[in-house]
Amino acid sequence: MVKLNKIYTRTGDDGSTGLGTGDRVAKNHPRVEAYGSVDEANASIGLAICSVQETDAKMAELLRGTQNDLFDVGADLCIPRTSSETEGAALRVSEAQVQRLEHLIDEHNGRLEPLTSFILPGGSPQAAHLHVARTAVRHAERVTVKLLEMEPDGVNVQTVRYLNRLSDLLFVLARVANDDGKADVLWVPGARRGGDQGNDDQSK
Repeated sequence: MVKLNKIYTRTGDDGSTGLGTGDRVAKNHPRVEAYGSVDEANASIGLAICSVQETDAKMAELLRGTQNDLFDVGADLCIPRTSSETEGAALRVSEAQVQRLEHLIDEHNGRLEPLTSFILPGGSPQAAHLHVARTAVRHAERVTVKLLEMEPDGVNVQTVRYLNRLSDLLFVLARVANDDGKADVLWVPGARRGGDQGNDDQSK
């Protein structure tokens, strides 16, 4: 049970913070960067939920589930794995959580037409928020991969897999929010390389 009595403690005024083990590290330590990036991604999903809940309650509920999972990811990352760790000693992201995302990706992608080009992040406001969340999750994945490279025995690889699949799911959901992809804006390679693109300077 988590119990928060005080919001500020002054213990981090020296630039350090406590891991789940109680050990203190610098606030810019790669492990802190990893679970901090997961927290940022979670907040971006919160904004996406606010955007979609009026039009798609089922998608909002799905996203709330991923927010809970992301707290699991953060809890996992804040406690380094050890070779002597016993099963259940720490909260670890499971393969089942990753597989759940894969099933959701398959379910929602099955209703979409295949893409013929990359798409621009946007379309409807709901899709735009989901794309912002997607890129935030992808950033968290990159930071976590960096930590995994630095501490291969200290990181649960399922955290990386979960973040990877979640980013894919958010991409698919953004297309769903764009009228099942019908309102997607496709990238046209090199469309603006020529000189005659119209006058975008409104001051003239």
